[in-house]
Amino acid sequence: MRGSDQETGSMFSYRSLADRIPAEHPLRPMRAMVDGALEELGPVFAKLYAGSGRPSIPPERLLLALLLQILFTIRSERQLMEELEYNLLYRWFVGLGMDDTVWVPTTFTKNRDRLLEGDVARAFFDAVLAQAEEKRLLSSEHFSVDGTLIEAWASHKSFQPKSTGRPNSRKKRRDRNRRGGGGPRNPTVNFRGEKRLNDTHESKTDPEARLMRMKGKESKLSYQGHVLMENRHGLVVDARLTQADGYAEREAALAMLGDLPEGPRVTLGADRGYDTADFVAACRALDVTPHVAQSTTNRSSRIDGRTTRHTGYAESQKKRKRIEEVFGWMKTVGLMRKTRHRGHRKVGWVFTFTAAAYNLVRLRNLAVAA
Repeated sequence: MRGSDQETGSMFSYRSLADRIPAEHPLRPMRAMVDGALEELGPVFAKLYAGSGRPSIPPERLLLALLLQILFTIRSERQLMEELEYNLLYRWFVGLGMDDTVWVPTTFTKNRDRLLEGDVARAFFDAVLAQAEEKRLLSSEHFSVDGTLIEAWASHKSFQPKSTGRPNSRKKRRDRNRRGGGGPRNPTVNFRGEKRLNDTHESKTDPEARLMRMKGKESKLSYQGHVLMENRHGLVVDARLTQADGYAEREAALAMLGDLPEGPRVTLGADRGYDTADFVAACRALDVTPHVAQSTTNRSSRIDGRTTRHTGYAESQKKRKRIEEVFGWMKTVGLMRKTRHRGHRKVGWVFTFTAAAYNLVRLRNLAVAA
């Protein structure tokens, strides 16, 4: 018998949103871990809001929505609000009911900026890491470190000479003619023959971004992200963002090593970019054994046979390559290939929060494997 194609609407629904989510869905264990971390952040949230006034978006739901945006690679807050309107899985994860009104994108953005004041991303990262510590998944002796460039939300056209004063009309006219006119069209800019340095130029869109390039690639306005990973299960134990600089990787690595809790002597795996006399000496002063890849191109390595003869050195060189999995996930899934924010503080907040999201995914995968 042929079924009827008529729509039969119902006035009431007798199933909750949680009942509609499959029991084996990967977001279920992740939501449980996030709820445990948010309980630890209660005192932090209390300091950010006044005791009276108009209620705002609950900060717990703000973080859940931001985490959802990272996990499912949703490009903008407007798209996130649109998908929250009809996606029952997203509504359940964030904590919205079936008939709850979705927030206005601009309201959501303004409330999200409030979380920057209390450094909530770092507190959330520490709370997730504490859960891994309770499950004894972290190594306290063997680590790896590396850095990567995060493309800034600014174009080369915004990278202009630093203004020393108010330019006169003749200089304005000369610059406008050189850059292709002042109409509504996107002007063409010719940088040929022009020396552009971070000391003399800055981006008018994001002044804290710096012009930097990786070997064999073109230069871009960027920030530099740094990650310290433990070698046992590949979890991130520290994440920081700095301005792009040729010395930033080594300086950030030493800063993260200095914040490690006191304990037995540790090892640090790293690529050949860290094979410098200053860095190796600073590691040993911190009671850290530098398992750094030897750089033998046009100079002698600072790592000699006293370090390379041990089997642990070869093991560290294999394990340190797993840190590329962290950067790969953060850039392809976590929207960190090119940041959508401006300013060192905002970009650093999102970078730390994305590292916490990676740890959540990793903890969930480790639980399934166990």
